[in-house]
Amino acid sequence: MRPSPARLLNILVPVKRAVDYAVKIRVNPQQTGVDLNVKHSMNPFDEIAVEEAVRIRERLPKGSEPVNITALTIGPPKSIETLRTALAMGADTAIHVEIPESAPAPEPLGVAKAIRAIIEKHKDKEGVDMVILGKQSIDDDLGQTGQMIAGLLGWGQATYASKIDLNLEQKNAVVTREIDGGLEQVRVKFPMIITTDLRLNEPRYASLPNIMKAKKKPVTKLTPADLGVSFEPQMEILKVTEPPKRVGGAKVESVDELVEKLKAAGFNAV
Repeated sequence: MRPSPARLLNILVPVKRAVDYAVKIRVNPQQTGVDLNVKHSMNPFDEIAVEEAVRIRERLPKGSEPVNITALTIGPPKSIETLRTALAMGADTAIHVEIPESAPAPEPLGVAKAIRAIIEKHKDKEGVDMVILGKQSIDDDLGQTGQMIAGLLGWGQATYASKIDLNLEQKNAVVTREIDGGLEQVRVKFPMIITTDLRLNEPRYASLPNIMKAKKKPVTKLTPADLGVSFEPQMEILKVTEPPKRVGGAKVESVDELVEKLKAAGFNAV
């Protein structure tokens, strides 16, 4: 009689292609958004999520459940580069929900619904035990996707994670969160949603051999229609402008002169 194979611990890591953090952001001439004809890379918080998924696999003792890491992105054809980066860092497989290059960036609710649809598609196969993603993306800073996924699925969530301790026997994790008053520890049962904060880890650089191997790893392509979701925007951006340039300060000789300048600038005592 053959021994039954060990069950996989399946981790889904959504990643986003965003304007590189080192690029100086400029408003486009139409004032409908920022100029996107610049260098793009993986959202830094999502890099931390990929790194943590790989470290979870590396921390498990030999003989533990094997870990499968799937990277997921929603974006135009160029987003495949972001998936290849995740695969080079250690992800095993990838899913690309492709949208046209001219399509507006999906909003958090649409992304959350797409991720829910993907998880439900895998429910009859291996299932997903954990979703790890960045707490926010640096392009819109909304920080809503993780919480929306948890709400749609009815899963437990631990946001702003700075430390993750898994207990596979009890099927839960103790997550240390960063809050205004310091640190908070929460225990979350599988399946779960975790969003990553900056101090969780420092992502590794992908080595050249791993970059070459990533080109051979499988990438599944899907469309919004395959998932039964729509990325039609619910919000309309009316106008985007740069903040006004700061005016240099000036010294005054007395309080009376300061009061006069304040009055001239339109500041009046209440």
